[in-house]
Amino acid sequence: MLENNSADLTIGFDVGGTNVRGGVITRDGEILASRTMPTSGDPRQLDDDLVAIVEELRAEYPVGAVGLAVAGFLDPECETVRFAPHLPWRNAPVRKNLAERLGLHVRLEHDANSAAWGEWRFGAGRGAKDWVFFAVGTGIGATLMTQDTIYRGAFGTAPEFGHIVVVPNGRQCSCGKRGCLERYASGTALPDTARELRSDYETSLPPYPTGEQVARAARGGDPLGIAVMENFGQWLGQGLSIVADVLDPELIVIGGGVSQDADMYLEEATAAMSRDIVGAGHRPLARVATAELGSAAGMIGVADLARRGH
Repeated sequence: MLENNSADLTIGFDVGGTNVRGGVITRDGEILASRTMPTSGDPRQLDDDLVAIVEELRAEYPVGAVGLAVAGFLDPECETVRFAPHLPWRNAPVRKNLAERLGLHVRLEHDANSAAWGEWRFGAGRGAKDWVFFAVGTGIGATLMTQDTIYRGAFGTAPEFGHIVVVPNGRQCSCGKRGCLERYASGTALPDTARELRSDYETSLPPYPTGEQVARAARGGDPLGIAVMENFGQWLGQGLSIVADVLDPELIVIGGGVSQDADMYLEEATAAMSRDIVGAGHRPLARVATAELGSAAGMIGVADLARRGH
């Protein structure tokens, strides 16, 4: 990809279901300034809010382009937000609408792809050629990169690793299927596992804990919390083994909100992956690492993509 040399500074947005965060990003991935506001449930107001943040930031910085990392389904050309469960856009030509209002190049990208690009350019994915990014948070988002290209599939939705069925007729998933990986290895899976295992362990956890409470309890030595995190690691490892069998990547990077607790499950996940893959013990294993850019990865990544003019 060729860079737009005039766009030394770009604005990257992380458009989430709760908040919109926008920041001025340098060519080296540094955040110079940022703004945050609640995500509007009205599509026109959301557009207005994005424009307002851009206008405020470019009044202080010479910005050359804008990127939006969106938690939703995009068309293959990254022009339209087809559907986003926690955003008001429906088949909305977001890129064109904002570009016309701002008079700037605007790049639209899926949030997991944006975070993966950020990690590839400035974080844990640097130097990797064939690798996978797992964004483990409320659910599981994922990205496959080969060389310097994000793989999208024929219709722009690949890869949905979080919705690989690992337990036939298992837990109900919001996608409509049952037994998806993200129902056993995500932030929202932790409370369900805690309730299922509760009768087997002493615990200080409340009857209906949050994922954050489960993680804190595990870190504090709570037997149930520890068991839940071990279970989480086993399921994640099974998912990673499927990815390794299908794609044979050199690297898998674990990002997203739950990655901050990776020290409590990553060893278990890696062990499960190495045990469950085809040819276990007789083939090279993908290296598994945690993301380095934290919650800013998507914002940094999509700002870099916007700078490149593609």
